[in-house]
Amino acid sequence: MSRERFAHLTLQSLCLLLGTLLYPTIHLQNANSQQQSPQDERSPALIRYAASEDQSAPGSNPLAVPPGTILPVRLNSTLSSAKCRKGQVITGRIMQDVPLSPGVRIKEGSKVLGHIVEVTTGAPAHISLQFDKLVSSDRTISITTNLRAIAGFMEILEAQIPPIGPGESDVFRWLTTVQVGGDVVYGEGGPVSTGADANQIVGKAVNGGVLGKVRAKEGTECRGAIDGNDSPQALWVFSSDACGTYGLEHISIAHAGRTDPTGVIVLISNRNDLKLPSGAGMLLRVIASKNG
Repeated sequence: MSRERFAHLTLQSLCLLLGTLLYPTIHLQNANSQQQSPQDERSPALIRYAASEDQSAPGSNPLAVPPGTILPVRLNSTLSSAKCRKGQVITGRIMQDVPLSPGVRIKEGSKVLGHIVEVTTGAPAHISLQFDKLVSSDRTISITTNLRAIAGFMEILEAQIPPIGPGESDVFRWLTTVQVGGDVVYGEGGPVSTGADANQIVGKAVNGGVLGKVRAKEGTECRGAIDGNDSPQALWVFSSDACGTYGLEHISIAHAGRTDPTGVIVLISNRNDLKLPSGAGMLLRVIASKNG
């Protein structure tokens, strides 16, 4: 190769490299100038329509949470009767988009807030707690909830792992999984059936979990639809009839919060210390809500 040809290619390479380095800066400046432009080319009517459609914007219509709505929650910190104190704030994370009405939802990642009501150590140890606030899209809503089901971290994890490993040509997210409580999920976007009868379809797999109508569980106090709210609910990794505790040895639900004192959940253990690890999953059911 001649020296002239080599020099020409080297110059081309340098130009390409320089352009690559400068492009993001130029592109960002152009984007910023567009964002800072005071003009909006849309018509005033279209602007008003877009604002009315943005349900997540602060100051828009109040977020109404109908009674009977299920909130799939992951506990953010460990609760221990030896360490928790009355009045201590506790938090949980909403693990799946929760549909409320057409076009309106509680977004995954929203928070539920609560506090410790009472703690008792020594066998039997117990912790009373209450989740009474929902923070979603910069809004804080007062809620009253009861506890339908609660599962330990390992049960939550196992529900997301197919019991049979993928084959050479299998797509992992299309594999069958088993919910906490026994319902069977036939891959992402597939149907959900009961564990006892594959022909009894009780829901559908969606991004982040499943949607299904809540079912009563025979022999328990867990009910189906309440207050006329028969809409499909966000169940995350739980079965449509999940009820009580799963994988939490020595812990039981002494009071779910359905009756007086409404909204107060009492967990009890026959050990000296009741310990509920971080990452435990819960199905909370909204009894009432009020925008703050």
